[in-house]
Amino acid sequence: MSTQRLGIIMHGVTGRMGMNQHLIRSIVAIRRQGGVALANGDRVMPDPILVGRNLDKIKALAQAHGIERCTDDLDAALANPEDTVFFDAGTTQMRPDLLARAIAAGKHIYCEKPIATGLDEALRVCRLAKDAGIKHGVVQDKLFLPGLRKLDMLRRSGFFGRMLSVRIEFGYWVFEGDLQPIQRPSWNYRKEDGGGMILDMVCHWRYVLDNLFGEVQSVSCLGATHIPERLDEQGQPYEATADDAAYATFELKGHNGEPVIAQVNSSWTTRVRRDDLVTFHVDGTHGSAVAGLTECVVQPRVSTPRPVWNPDEKQKMPFMEQWQTVPDTETCDNGFKIQWEHFIRHVVADEPFRWTLEEGAKGVQLVETALQSWQERRWVDVPALFPKN
Repeated sequence: MSTQRLGIIMHGVTGRMGMNQHLIRSIVAIRRQGGVALANGDRVMPDPILVGRNLDKIKALAQAHGIERCTDDLDAALANPEDTVFFDAGTTQMRPDLLARAIAAGKHIYCEKPIATGLDEALRVCRLAKDAGIKHGVVQDKLFLPGLRKLDMLRRSGFFGRMLSVRIEFGYWVFEGDLQPIQRPSWNYRKEDGGGMILDMVCHWRYVLDNLFGEVQSVSCLGATHIPERLDEQGQPYEATADDAAYATFELKGHNGEPVIAQVNSSWTTRVRRDDLVTFHVDGTHGSAVAGLTECVVQPRVSTPRPVWNPDEKQKMPFMEQWQTVPDTETCDNGFKIQWEHFIRHVVADEPFRWTLEEGAKGVQLVETALQSWQERRWVDVPALFPKN
């Protein structure tokens, strides 16, 4: 047994997602557990260098988590041949150029999504990575949520029979900044800064739908800016130029070739009255299931109750009690950490890794298609972006 060092350049980890999910709960957690175990018994120890424009902030973050290296000089970091992986969790607008610079420096690429704000830029990055022969991956964290892993297990077991439809409800109320402090960055609500619900979430729905329910074939989407003015981090009012909600319907080609309909509501202007901040309700001929981030409940065909519609009496049927809980059959770690471990094994041991830049480009494609649907107020088909092998 031996331990191999893996140098990782981490850019954009002072933001909420980059710091909490990728640095603290993934890379720092991996280091504390003694690295990533390989199939042959060896281990890989990530050795990150934190990169950012504010050196004082980066130094404080590194010191707080036992990381020895940090810099505000990205060019110098990319020039170091001992650091072979570049990770980015910064702004979407900066990402294509950052990835292109890292690819030109010969680094393997791992990044947050969307990989770009437009499909042309996303495809350019894919071509650069392919031509350079480097390894690459895109964060697709929701596939590793315990609730969705249970849904996938149900699908693979044949529980649903013929899958009919999916309803996804995502969101919560993001405060405007007057009565309560804001809990999301103000740039999320400015289109010119790369904000917007469709850009932020539809790339998630692409990989969730494709992997769990069926390949996306077409989309009808309506966006909205329900709150036209918000307060920023300094308490100053600004115009919200980006959409804060999206209401979409997708036609899918199910895994058995049958059509599946997906209805997806995404909103930062809704108040939660459901089991979780996101819920996935799947109906099939043999059974239904509802999953959140961690839990999943099912109602098989053989135990489906028979409701009676009678508006003249209060409803007495306890609908919420008529579902069975899917038990926890595995210990699920943080989803971001799990995918980081997969990518590290891919880089070091050449293990398979299917969540590539091409998958990220598919997400950007669906974003553009959804925006086109909204603008033109019609259904838009989603053509195959890459030929099947």
